[in-house]
Parts: sequence; structure tokens; C-alpha cells
Amino acid sequence: MRATIAATVLGMTGLARAAGVRARWPQVPPPVAPKRDHIIRQLGRTRNDPYSWLKYVPAQGTRTLATLPPPVRTQLEAESAYANAMLSPLAPRRERLLAAMLDRAGSGVEVPGLQRGAWRYASRVPAGAEHTVHYRVAADGTEEILLDEAERAKGQPYYRTTGHQPSPDHRYFAWAEDVVGSDRHRICVRDTRTGAVSTLVETDAYGYGGLVFAPSSAHLFWIWRDARNRPTRLYRTAVAGGQPTLVYEEGDPAIFMQVGRTAADGFVRLTLSGPDTAEVRLISARDETAAPRIVRPRRPGVTYEIDEWRDALLMVTDDGGALDRKIVQLDPATFRARATLVPHRPGAPILSVHPFASALVRLERVNGQHRVVVRQADGREQAIGFPEAAYAVEVPDGQDYRAATVRIVHQSPIQPRRWLDVELATGRQTQIAAERLRGFDPDAYVVERLSATAPDGTAVPITLVSRRDAPKDGSTPLLLYGYGAYGVSSDPLFSLPVTVLVDQGWRFAIAHVRGGSEKGRRWFLDGRRFAKRNSMTDFVACARTLCRSGYSAPKRVVSFGLSAGGLLVGGAMNLDPTLWGGVIAKVPFVDMLNTMSDADHPLVPLFRPDWGDPLADPKAYDYIAAISPYENVHAAPYPPLLCTAGLKDDRVSYWEPAKLVAQVRARSTSGNPAILDVNPDAGHQSSGDQRAEFDEMAGFWAFAMNCVS
Repeated sequence: MRATIAATVLGMTGLARAAGVRARWPQVPPPVAPKRDHIIRQLGRTRNDPYSWLKYVPAQGTRTLATLPPPVRTQLEAESAYANAMLSPLAPRRERLLAAMLDRAGSGVEVPGLQRGAWRYASRVPAGAEHTVHYRVAADGTEEILLDEAERAKGQPYYRTTGHQPSPDHRYFAWAEDVVGSDRHRICVRDTRTGAVSTLVETDAYGYGGLVFAPSSAHLFWIWRDARNRPTRLYRTAVAGGQPTLVYEEGDPAIFMQVGRTAADGFVRLTLSGPDTAEVRLISARDETAAPRIVRPRRPGVTYEIDEWRDALLMVTDDGGALDRKIVQLDPATFRARATLVPHRPGAPILSVHPFASALVRLERVNGQHRVVVRQADGREQAIGFPEAAYAVEVPDGQDYRAATVRIVHQSPIQPRRWLDVELATGRQTQIAAERLRGFDPDAYVVERLSATAPDGTAVPITLVSRRDAPKDGSTPLLLYGYGAYGVSSDPLFSLPVTVLVDQGWRFAIAHVRGGSEKGRRWFLDGRRFAKRNSMTDFVACARTLCRSGYSAPKRVVSFGLSAGGLLVGGAMNLDPTLWGGVIAKVPFVDMLNTMSDADHPLVPLFRPDWGDPLADPKAYDYIAAISPYENVHAAPYPPLLCTAGLKDDRVSYWEPAKLVAQVRARSTSGNPAILDVNPDAGHQSSGDQRAEFDEMAGFWAFAMNCVS
């Protein structure tokens, strides 16, 4: 009798749950991806990857819908039709959210210029515009447009730029642009004397830290990407044109490359690095065509960076057990160590150094918060911090070495960006500009710094944003964001879309899980490789703490992660499917075991120290197999899931979220939708215009609201 009653109650509960799903989401059957056995034998282990057929890597060129194998194209087209059917009813709400974001943006964003020599270089997004205008202003106030991205983007389905910079003599202005979405850039140079724009490098350049003018302004050094999208060669090309000269070629696929100039323009700097090693090669400004010289040969377990200050080189390094780094002075001719300028302090990581002729500026983190320190030549130091519960400080690159002030940018989750000039001699601060938003009152919001206790007893920081009048009775829905990988910290930045979400009666929180560096490098190491599960259990602990404290409630928390943050939210979803009201995974890394078993993937050799090598290490295979989101979907009532993908993405390819979505549909018992939204024109990033970025966030917010309505 009791069993019959229990079965009846469970059946009624299931019907009620199903009715709720029907009321919330359109009753559209999802596409079913066929299962095709694909048996993989690896290190004495056997697994079946039934959705492996969704993977397609073209022999050459960029993926497009037209070049996909017919079964894959048919499946992705069906996924797009289903995504449209499920999300189109949310369009009115999405449009209202987008309108609120655009209205709040008001008259656009103007980034105050940095003085470089006789010119002030600046950028703005004009009111109502979608793209940035880069310009400079002469001493007499005359403005000169250097790059109007809207003009360059005309007729392009995708357009994003990076690497904007003037030449040291201010005659040229260079940038890298991607018009495909594949992160393979062309490099363009404007001659300000004639106004002519030339394409110095037609294709296959790496734009992110991959181009720099020589100190003489006569050459441009740039990095080339190979067929697997790995940056592997450094070239030098005369700005006047001509054939490129190969300067250096890297043979280790586990090494990443970046190129720049040192602060006083004494050297061109080639940085070769991996997660646990580094090597810097310098080319003297006195001989720009010479072969680069090695400062310190690469060694496993030792990383370093190089800059210059007051006729010496500076090395920021973790050598000698300096986990959170120290600053060492080197002889610029022999590269021998002279002195330790700033010793290692455990838990106070040095994030960056910014040399000026009269002082050395460094950005560090103390007790989880950013701090700027100005060091004089005689060793005196002045620290600059801010009183908020959570904030972020940036020191922009490219500042004039001879300047008497350092420009810093301060912001918090409820304080838009403020640009401050700090006098190097006195520490005196002057606000140069502040981002002005329409109808936004910071006093209407409150930021709290909270802590959750992980299963192993570790305290995990949380940054929480609420409206000041938000109740604390568990009724408020909450969006929980996390990343927790590669030592990248989730800093408490200001986000206009987040303020619009919070205005809809939501809370927003950042879970500062292990795997980032919010508490120093040890925090990163404790969420890496064989400790990666800590990131996921930290995230779950943060959600549960916020619910227990009345900030929200189970099933009213929607998780949000992107890229490696998709691994985080996917893993947390598997750990406790009933906790979440919904999951948003943007270009998510979720097919961890299969991807890390692909030696041809452009990033796999580089990131083996972070995730492990399941091709060679049985322990790594077993650990990854136990936490990979795709492999660990199980029979449970999963929440609504929205995954996005860029068809041209070579970092996290479209088949990763496609396979996860197929697996969740096959095994979930809830009837909630699992949606795959593929952008055929994008790569790992969407097109670089403000409206597109706001529209994407409005779509995410509309989905989240429907999850908990």
C-alpha cells in the first residue's frame, strides 16, 4: 500500500514537473543525434565516443556550413532550427534587455588618451555606434582619425581588431584585423603622412601580442601561425614593404610566443613560454637585424619576464621557489643578476611591472585585492589601494617611459571605469575621466565580499552584487559566474549588462574558485591537473552557501561559464544537477578527455601541464575521465542547458558543446531543453562590436529568466 502511494505521489510530482517544463518552454521535439559506436582503446582502457562523428577538421582552409560533411551539416542545421524555436519566444524579453543596455550606454564610451610624445592617442565608441574609432590629438587640439572600425567592417559578417599601436616615431599606426572569425589576422598599417592604409601581412598573423614596431620604426616584427593555428615563427618586415625575414622559429608545440618592446625602447623582446617554463630573447635597438640573444635558457618549473629600467634589465621570476614572483635586476650586456629589487612574498603575487624613467610601478595582489606600488630609484615605495569590498585596477600598457604620471583604471562591480593619473613623485591622484552611464546610480547597489567553505575546508571567496533593496529570503534568482583555469583571475570588473540583469530583480555573483590566481599561484595550483575537481566542488559550495544565506535558493541559481569556465559549470552540473535552475555555457571546453587525447589540437601540447596527458599518463587518463563533463553525464533531472559555439573556433571547437548537448538530451530525466546555438560566422569570440556583445548577453539573460520564471 505504501509503495503504491509513493509511486502515485512520485508520478504526480513527475507530471507536475513535466507540466512546469511544458509551460516554460515550447513543446518542440529536439533533434536526435544518432549514436554511432566509436571504440577507442588507449593506455589499456576502452571507451565509446558515440558522437565522435560530429567532429570535422578540414584538410585546409576555414570551416563553413557549406564545407561540412552532409551528416554534420544536417545535424547542425537541425540544432539551429531547434535553438531558434526554443529561444524565439524569448525575443521580446531579449529585445527589452538589449534596449535597456543600449540606453544605459548613453552617449557612448570615450577612453581618455595616453600622451605619447607630442600626441595623445585615444579611442571612442560614438553614441549609437557599434565599433570603435581610434584617433590621436595634436598639441593644438587637432584630431586625426587613425582607424574607423565601422568603415573597415562594412560588408564583413565578422570583424574584430587587436594590437593597435603607433610607431615610435609616430608616422605609422598598425593593427591586426580578423574578418573571418578564425583568429588568423592580417596586419594593416596607416601612413599618417599620406593617409594610405597598406596590408603589410595578408593572412596567418597572430594578433594577440603578436606584432610590434621596431624601435627605429623602420620594421614591424610579427608572429605567424602555422596550419594548426599555433604561433610558431617571428618575422621582420620593412614597413615600406618587401619580403618578410624569418627571425626565429619555435619547434616545440608546447611553447607560446609573444613579441613586444621593452619600456625604454632598448630592445625588441620575444617571449617564449609555457605554463611552467619561459625563455626570453632580446634584439637590441642598436642592431635590429641581429639574431635574438637568450637571457635565460628555458628550464622546467621556472618562468620569467623581462623589461628594462634605469639602464638595467628587470626580470620578474618565480626562480628559486618564489612562487608569487620576485623582481631581479640584471646587467643589460651580460644578463647576470645584480640585485633583488623586490623579494618574494608568499600570497602577494606580482602581476605586472611598468617601468618609467623616474620610478618603477608594479601591480600586485594583497589579500585578494589589487594594489599599485610606486617604487623610487632609492628604494622608497608608496602603495595605492582603494576601500571598496571588491574592485579591480588596471595599468594600461604603452605608456610614455618619460611621463611624470602613471595612468591607472579603477572599477568595481558597481563603479564604472575611472581613469586616474598618479604622480610618480608624490602618489597624488587626479581623476582624468569617468565612464558616464545614463540612469545608473551606484548607490542603488551593494557589493559584498563573502566566503564559502569547500568540502576540504578551504575558504573560497565570492563577490556578490545586489540591489540595495533586494530581499534576503531566498526568493531572488541569482546568476553565478566562474572560470577557474590557467591561473586567470575572475576580477570584480564593472559590467553594464550585469547591472541591467540586477535591475530585473536578480543577484550576480562571481565564485573565485581554485584554478584562478585570486589568492596567488598556490590558489591556481590547487585547482589544476590532479586537483581540478576542487574548482568544481568550490563552485558548488559557493552556490550552496549563497542559497543557505538567503541570497537565493536551489533551482533559482543559473550558472554561467565560458571556454574553460564551461568545464567548470559543466562539471558542477554533473555533480549536482538539481541545484541549478539553468546552465549557460559559452563556447565551453567540455569534451576534455577526447580533446586532450588529440595531439593535433593547436592548444593540447601547450596545456598538458594544466590538464594532464591522457595519451601517455594512465593517472591523467583516469582523472580526466572522472571529471570531463561529456563523459560524466548520467541519468538525472538536468536543468535547462544553453551552449553556444562558433563554427570557426579552433580553440574550443563546435563539436564539444554539440556532443555535450546530445549526451544531456539522451540521459536527462527532467524533460528540460538542452540547446545548442551555433554562430556560423564566429570563432572563439563574437564579432567585436558593442551591439553584438550586448545582444548576446541579452539573450543569455532572457534564457536565465525563463529558467526560473
